[in-house]
Amino acid sequence: MEGTTVQRPHATAALACSAALLLAALTACDSGPGPDTAEPSVPRRVTAQASSATSVHVMWERSTDDRGVTGYEIYRAGRLVASVPAAKVMTDVGGLTASTAHTFTVRARDAAGNRSAPSAAVRVTTPAPTPADHRAPTRPTWLRGTVDGSRSVILTWGGSTDDVGVTAYDVYQEDSRIHSVPGTETRARLTGLRPGTVYTFTVRARDAADTSSPDSGAVDLTTRSAPGAPASTAPTDLRITNRAEGKGYSVELDWQQPTTGGEIPAYQLFMDGKPTTTIVWGGAPPKGRASYRLTVPDPRGTRYSMKIRAKLPDGKWGDFSAQRTVVLGE
Repeated sequence: MEGTTVQRPHATAALACSAALLLAALTACDSGPGPDTAEPSVPRRVTAQASSATSVHVMWERSTDDRGVTGYEIYRAGRLVASVPAAKVMTDVGGLTASTAHTFTVRARDAAGNRSAPSAAVRVTTPAPTPADHRAPTRPTWLRGTVDGSRSVILTWGGSTDDVGVTAYDVYQEDSRIHSVPGTETRARLTGLRPGTVYTFTVRARDAADTSSPDSGAVDLTTRSAPGAPASTAPTDLRITNRAEGKGYSVELDWQQPTTGGEIPAYQLFMDGKPTTTIVWGGAPPKGRASYRLTVPDPRGTRYSMKIRAKLPDGKWGDFSAQRTVVLGE
C-alpha cells in the first residue's frame, strides 16, 4: 500500500515566518504617537511696563503647541528670572535697579521640555525713586465696556488722581488681575475670552509705591455666542444687600432666573470662588426673580465675592452669573 507524501515547511523557513509575524504584531501595538520634538510657537506681543522704581510688569499673548503649552519662562537680559504656568500670560518682576534700562524676552515650554525661540525683546526703563507716597490713588470712575465679538471686549474709564502720580491701571476679572495698562491710558482691549460667557470687570489704579486704589464700579459683559452654540443659562441681574442682625449680618441675594425650558430645582452659591451651599426650594420653584437669604457671623468690613449657577432640568449645572462683591456693613 502506497503512502501519501506530506510536504512540511523547512524548519528555518517556519521560524522566519513566525519572526516576521511577531515583528508585525509588535509594530501594530506600538503605533502610538512618537516623542514630542515640536517647539511651541513664539509668544507674541510682549509688553513690559514699569510698575515702580524696582519692578516691571510683563505681559504676552498665548503660544500654541501640537500637544499643549505647560508654561512660560521670562528672561531679563537673557537670564531666567521667572516661570509661570500656562494659564498665566503676565507676571511681575521685582528686585530691579531704579533708573535703569531692562530688556525682557519670553519663551513658551511644553510637557516634553521643548522651548520656543525667544520672543522679540522689549525694553523698559525703571523710573527714579519717588518721594514717600503714603496715599492710595483715587478710585477709577465711570467704567464702561463694549463687547468686541465672541472673544474680546473693550473697557474705558475715568482717570484717577494720586499725590505723587498714577503709574498703572490694573483690570480685574472676579478678583484676579488679568491686564494692566500704563497710568497715562484709560482704555484696555481684552482678548482670549470664551464665547457666550458672562464676565465681571473692575479696574484699580496703582501708584509708584505699588499702592492700589479701591475697585471701580463693576461692569458685566457677555461675549457673543459661537455660531450654533446653545443659549446662555446664566442667572442675570444678581443683586446683593446686607444688614446687621444680632452679632452677625444677614445677606440677601435676588436674581432673574434663566430660561431653561423647564423648572430649576436648585442653585449653587459660590463665595470667594468656592461652593458654599446648594439652594433648594421647600415647595414649588419660584418663577421670574428668585431670592435667598443667609446669615454670616463675620465682623463689619468683611468682604465677600458671590456668584450663583442654576441646576438645569437635565441635572447639569448651568453657566455662572456675573460675580458681585458685598462688604458687610456697607
